This record gives sequence, C-alpha cells and structure tokens, in this order.
Amino acid sequence: MAEAPGKDVRRALAAEFFNRTWQLLELPERTPEQVDEMIHSAHASCAYWLQVGAPANGARGEWQCARVYATLGRAEPALWHARRCLELTEAGGDGFEDWDLPGAQQAMAHAHLAAGAVEEARSWAVLGRAGAARIEDAEDREIIESQIAELGLTERVTRTSLDRP
Repeated sequence: MAEAPGKDVRRALAAEFFNRTWQLLELPERTPEQVDEMIHSAHASCAYWLQVGAPANGARGEWQCARVYATLGRAEPALWHARRCLELTEAGGDGFEDWDLPGAQQAMAHAHLAAGAVEEARSWAVLGRAGAARIEDAEDREIIESQIAELGLTERVTRTSLDRP
C-alpha cells in the first residue's frame, strides 16, 4: 500500500479542493461532469481537513459539502452535512471564529430549503442573521448575510422563531 501524503501536502490538497469546489459553485450552470467534480472535490477537501486541520476546518468542510448538496437540490445529504457542520461548530475547539456558528445556521437553512421545509429554513435563517449581526469584521458579516439573503426568505422575527429550532 502506498504511503499517505504528508500533513503539509494534505493541507495543501484540502485548500486546493475547497477552492476548486467554490469555483464550481459559482458557475451559473454546470455540466454533469462539473457536478461530479464539485461533489468529489467537496468531499476530498472535507476528508483532508478532518485529517489534518483544526476542528474549525473540519466543520467548514462539512459546511461546503452541505452547500454543494443544497445547491444541487439534494436534501438528504445537504441535511446530513449541515447537521455535522453544526455539531462540530457547537462542540468548539481550535480555529473557530465569530462567523462559524452563523455560517452553520445558514447551512441548516439552505439544507432545509432544499428539503422543502420552508418554515424550518426560515427559523435557521433568523438564527443565522441574529448571529451574523454579532460578527465583528464587516466583510465576514456581509458574506454570511449575503448567503442568508440568497435563500430568498422573508423572515418573520418572533420570540417563537428565535427559540427554535
């Protein structure tokens, strides 16, 4: 059996696959081959980050897998990876920043929307938007807010929706 690449190589591959996935996500249309590449790149990035990254890197890898599947309208894997992202983020550890939890909540909103659970998506979007308001860096805050806005949900903020999910 071949020896596994070293830690530095795996970190570089994780970042390269993450960036390639993001490039494919940004395409207005994708060929079936690009869809395959996007899915495999997201999983490769996540697998490497879970091996050699900080806990935050693993959570972000799960976030990207969730985003890929939500974009493709594949609810079951989107929900799986969004839940893993949220679990890892809530567990904490090294590398997390103030935007990670709102990002995980945004992933949950996208996954639920892909599943057709609009009210659940709206609840997660409300939580994500509330968390985004506490992000110190304006650019980071804008990224999370724009990802929540992509949902196209009108958010009704009530005590009940803030207490959920």
